[in-house]
Amino acid sequence: MTAVREALKEIEPSRAVYADRPLTELLAASLAPQRLNAILLGLFAATALLLAALGLYGVLSQLVAARRREIGVRMALGARPSRILSAVVAQAAALTGVGIAAGLCASLVLARFMATLVFGVSVHDPLTFLLVPLVLALAATISALVPARRAARVDPMDVLRD
Repeated sequence: MTAVREALKEIEPSRAVYADRPLTELLAASLAPQRLNAILLGLFAATALLLAALGLYGVLSQLVAARRREIGVRMALGARPSRILSAVVAQAAALTGVGIAAGLCASLVLARFMATLVFGVSVHDPLTFLLVPLVLALAATISALVPARRAARVDPMDVLRD
């Protein structure tokens, strides 16, 4: 900055130099609000994904607990654990599919309100509308495996005794 001040004094000796900062600092300060919005939006998205996975886990755990007798009777009649596992995962996939479809419809409607928060990307970006449902489906599959495995390990004798 001293070299800049000296060069400016040579060109215009009467001009006062104040608040001299590098251009990178000026750019960083001007982009700080947008950066904060992007960070907050990312944190909210991660929180929403976690809540969606926990919610699906809770719903499926409750459904498995409610169907414990049915699952036990099926296993007593010869149903394989893999069949029980696939039935619970299929139920999770149906719930997830309905949620993803509703979310995509809502996001298409509400995308115009988000236009001021995204830069360099269309609010109807096809990559985003493809990746987000895939990530949600992956999170739902992972969160569905725990209750599904628990359902597949139900002991038919314990259920029939109850």
